[in-house]
Amino acid sequence: MSRAQRLLALLQLLRQHRFPVRGEQLAEQLGVSLRTLYRDIRTLQAQGARIEGEAGLGYLLRPGFMLPPLMFSPEELEALALGARWVNERGDSHLAAAAQSALGKIGAVLPQPLHYVMEHSGLRIGPSEAHKSDDDVIYQLRLAIRQEQRIDIVYCDLKNQHSTRTLWPLALGYFDQTQLLAAWCELRQDFRHFRTDRIATLTRLPGRFPKRREHLLQAWRKSLFDTETPPGSKPTGRN
Repeated sequence: MSRAQRLLALLQLLRQHRFPVRGEQLAEQLGVSLRTLYRDIRTLQAQGARIEGEAGLGYLLRPGFMLPPLMFSPEELEALALGARWVNERGDSHLAAAAQSALGKIGAVLPQPLHYVMEHSGLRIGPSEAHKSDDDVIYQLRLAIRQEQRIDIVYCDLKNQHSTRTLWPLALGYFDQTQLLAAWCELRQDFRHFRTDRIATLTRLPGRFPKRREHLLQAWRKSLFDTETPPGSKPTGRN
């Protein structure tokens, strides 16, 4: 590994951590001595990287320092190509277009050998037997999740009974047979899951739901495994 590659690898490692990481750990992952690591950190700091910390306490890369876009390994490019192909087959048309656009931007600045690796990757996505969801419903769900908006839906259950629900959409899971929405249901006062192919209509409501989505996601995950949590306990207000 050249020194330039090692500096980029060090930046990548630092970007993966939200909290300070010890120099010994970084040096071990890079396969260099602690002395070399400290020298590399000083070099990156001199080049403008906002790396905070010191020996013995750990280091943290603050946001705002952009990595050069060309430094992808062949495995990383194959992963990107495979992921984009999966999205193209399984995602809604807006997401599929975004995946192709992202690959196009990356491919436009790659050197020819790496562009060939990504363009002609032999990793493919097989056919899907998933129940097809309405393209606009998935698109609107993604927007509502991103913007933390409440939604009204008309839902058809397995008995073909229709009901109207007001939901706080939290996450959208892509499974082999269907997509599944995880949400807080105002009617049931609890977390519920809804097959997206059974959502007849969807309307995004103005305003945001009264608690941050990351906090709701934590409570949702806890509800999946904590049987002692009383059902129907309502989340508290937005922090």
